Amino acid sequence: MNKADVIAPARNQTRYSDILYEKIVAMIADGRFPVNERLPSETSLAAMLGASRPVVREALERLRNDELIVSRKGSGSYVRQRPDSSVLTQVPVGSLADVQRFFEFRAGLEAEAAALAARNWQPQDKIRIEDTFEALERCLQRNDLGADEDQAFHDAVALATGNQFHTLVREWFKPHIAIGMSVTRSLSLKRTPAHVRAVQDEHAAIVEAIFDRRESDAHAAMKTHILNARARMFQGV
Repeated sequence: MNKADVIAPARNQTRYSDILYEKIVAMIADGRFPVNERLPSETSLAAMLGASRPVVREALERLRNDELIVSRKGSGSYVRQRPDSSVLTQVPVGSLADVQRFFEFRAGLEAEAAALAARNWQPQDKIRIEDTFEALERCLQRNDLGADEDQAFHDAVALATGNQFHTLVREWFKPHIAIGMSVTRSLSLKRTPAHVRAVQDEHAAIVEAIFDRRESDAHAAMKTHILNARARMFQGV
């Protein structure tokens, strides 16, 4: 199985519910469905979007998982937060649901990598992780995007595992990883300095746990970081 065989299905097996999911996200982002307002009923959404109720229901479930909407018993679904509209311009059309799923995939994979790195790092790995972390810090000071530097930091953690398959998988999925990092970091630049510092503090927690060889803490810190990055895609404006 080559890289194309692994990556292609994610684009070729787009479900109709994912298309609806993206359409509803766009309607929330442009204000057609305002924050704190009730969404139309499943029946109304089905008629509006030309879809069946089960497909609409599946799309709404993803929106709930992403904390864009919240259900109130006996009342319906309400918009919880409005994402920045630039999310939709930075992600390829029809791919938003896949980007969110890929964060879920990364959370498990990279958490394991951080734990392995804590167990196995060697002096050269320590230097590499320190260098990439400091490069991210310089990006923060300059208010630069830092997507490449972020990628390099996570690559350094993968190398420190001592397991070549962690680096191989990252290479296979580099385009997918790059999309998520670019979106979340560009959105961070629009927010407060405290918000950007919080992201770097997550990296610092990962580094500290790895260097202290605290495997479970490194696992937890990395998983939290990736899931927080996923959530940051939809933090309201």
